[in-house]
Amino acid sequence: MLKRCYRLASWTICLAGIGVWLFLGSARYFPALAEECGCAQDADEAECNKEKIACLQSKISEKQSQAQTLSNIITVLNSQISVQELQIRQTRLQISKLIDEVDQLSTRISGLNISLDRMSLAMIERVDESYRRREANSFYVLLNSNSLQNFVSKYKYLQLAQAHTADVMKQAETQKIDYDQQKALKEEKQKEIEEKRVLLETQQNQLTTQRTDQQALLSQTQSDEKRYQQELAKTLAESGAIRSIVAGRGEEIKIGEVKEGDKIATIIQGASPCSNGTHLHFEVVKSGTHENPARFLRSVSINWNNSPDGSFDFGGDWIWPVNDPAKINQGYGMTWYARVRRSYGGAPHTGIDLVSKSGDLSVKAVKDGTLYAGAIACGGRSLQYVKVEQKDDFSTYYLHVNH
Repeated sequence: MLKRCYRLASWTICLAGIGVWLFLGSARYFPALAEECGCAQDADEAECNKEKIACLQSKISEKQSQAQTLSNIITVLNSQISVQELQIRQTRLQISKLIDEVDQLSTRISGLNISLDRMSLAMIERVDESYRRREANSFYVLLNSNSLQNFVSKYKYLQLAQAHTADVMKQAETQKIDYDQQKALKEEKQKEIEEKRVLLETQQNQLTTQRTDQQALLSQTQSDEKRYQQELAKTLAESGAIRSIVAGRGEEIKIGEVKEGDKIATIIQGASPCSNGTHLHFEVVKSGTHENPARFLRSVSINWNNSPDGSFDFGGDWIWPVNDPAKINQGYGMTWYARVRRSYGGAPHTGIDLVSKSGDLSVKAVKDGTLYAGAIACGGRSLQYVKVEQKDDFSTYYLHVNH
């Protein structure tokens, strides 16, 4: 296996490849895209990295445009990791180059500073000497000359001395301008180094996330393409059903007015249409637009079961739709399932999946409103839900429930 380990971006990735091979029992999910994107042996490392990144990104786009399979998703993830490794290497090269440039500038600035000090001393000595001898005045030279020839000689010397002094002053001014420019350039380079270090930290965090995504996907799917396709079909069907419900295409019956906290349904225990297990899918919609339920539900103590997405905040004043809230299975938006597994065809998860921490299956209205009981086809069966048209112009939807 070590001989077959693909040279992605580093030995770390190579080790990850070995782990994945042992996990899957096969290397067929790991096309050597990184090896296909190569450079000439004598190519500059920075330019080579750029070429490899562009090549890999092109192949990633090509894979993403193909049929959604587990094999393609794993290939894309591995290629994204390779790209991130190359980008980190590129940033480190840039930081190293900038540090060298700052060192060179520091040496040059130090030399200019010494040169300026010497020129300043020379100028002070020359001016002091000229005033002490009072030879800077041509009239004084004339008065102290004992002949015309002596005057001409002293006058020419005076002109040469003044010209040399002017030349030294000009050089000093040029050196001063150069010093100021080099100092400003050094400060600019130092600022760029700090920016690159921040970028490097961000890239390293992204790489950690990508590797976590990769391992979670391999752990969940068990390299089973058939199982993956079955689950994908369910989630795509559920996503389509939700869009249809919000568009008003579900079969609904008006039940009547309900108050905040009234019991309006119970969660189906076990698998239900387009769902693998017990949970409530809770949606918030206003004017046909999905809203993040976390914005409206009040902050409570939560049990998280949505790894690797992690926790998120709740910032509203609505009560929760379940008693003893709550265990979160999946949040809103581009969750790990949406982002990595592409469970919704590249679209975000439009609600929150949750259950009660105590296992209570009761579902409550989060606000006053009008209750509707509905159903819609999903995966060849009937997906049941309830809807509350609230008094505040929001509609809330509660899926995978018994009326």
